[in-house]
Amino acid sequence: MAKPLKKLVSCVILDLDGTLLNTDGVVSEVLKGFLAKYGKQWDGREAQRIVGKTPLEAAAAVVEEYGLPCGKEEFLAELHPVFYAQLCNIKPLPGASRLLKHLSGHGVPMALASNSPRGSIESKISYHQGWKDYFSAIVGGDEVTAGKPSPEIFLEAAKRLNREPSSCLVIEDSMPGVTAGKAAGMEVVAVPSVPKQAHLYTSAEEVINSLLDLQPEKWGLPPFQDWIEGTLPTEPWYISGPVIKGFGRGSKVLGIPTANLSPKGHSSLLSEHPSGVYFGWAGLSTRGVYKMVMSIGWNPYFNNAEKTIEPWLLHEFTEDFYGEELRLVIVGYLRPEVNFPSLESLIAKIHEDKRIAERALDLPLYSKHKDDPYLSSSLHSESNHS
Repeated sequence: MAKPLKKLVSCVILDLDGTLLNTDGVVSEVLKGFLAKYGKQWDGREAQRIVGKTPLEAAAAVVEEYGLPCGKEEFLAELHPVFYAQLCNIKPLPGASRLLKHLSGHGVPMALASNSPRGSIESKISYHQGWKDYFSAIVGGDEVTAGKPSPEIFLEAAKRLNREPSSCLVIEDSMPGVTAGKAAGMEVVAVPSVPKQAHLYTSAEEVINSLLDLQPEKWGLPPFQDWIEGTLPTEPWYISGPVIKGFGRGSKVLGIPTANLSPKGHSSLLSEHPSGVYFGWAGLSTRGVYKMVMSIGWNPYFNNAEKTIEPWLLHEFTEDFYGEELRLVIVGYLRPEVNFPSLESLIAKIHEDKRIAERALDLPLYSKHKDDPYLSSSLHSESNHS
């Protein structure tokens, strides 16, 4: 069991957008369509500037950055109905429902504290069964005089929970949120929603890659009991495509021949799943089904420019199979991406991942997915798995 880090907490205050819900994906889609009307292209470069801001601050940042011929209020008024129509499409981030269910099941009081207006918060969570009942308090940005990074929203949440600020754990994805939590005198875990920004969150007590990596016992809260032999079962998810030539380093540098898939066409799926190491089953239409361990992400050691999908089929192949259709069913999670001090330590960790995955895939919980028809169906009969 991990030792408590700083102090024991008795309640948890969570941000909503980017922490529990993948709001950024829907915001990006809405902005993409909206900016196209002005002949502009949303490229995500403003993501860092709008994360954690109040709606008006976020609107001002976009209007300024793209030189739009309208004021921030006008921009927001036009965007609002389009965004609200999309609320039902916002998915929980991986690990969000698991965390809420776990804490609620153990009687840990929880509050939601978001810069969004109270009505918007309630609309968003209404699409997720049971979520409203998990929270003993909800505080919106329109219920306080100043939103994050002011600590007021978190202090109000603690007051409504009837707890001292020092006994609260804040879970946040944005810098304004982390700043607000620290200013309120609370313990803060940061789960950065913008990639490759973890180094900016030094004021938080802990920075984690995704909610899947949270260890509540570090804060004196009940530990998760759902890890099985070093693996975390997930809802199966599916991805396929022709095997492409990767960076040439899998075999040459690491001695590990990965069968890379192109990230093109998979951007929404990749944005739904945090970078990290996963495992499952791989099907090659002409060869069969194999155990597989894979990494998704930027690979900090090599500092990739874009998120990559690098599956390693745990089988000795005598030849390359570039261009062949590869189908993956991902059934579990192993660990977050981490930067390794040396190539040797990276290689050792990858081989450890392989050992854990190989053993786990023999468990009935995981082995049953070997017979998933998705693995053997040809490209032409592709069913729409998401």
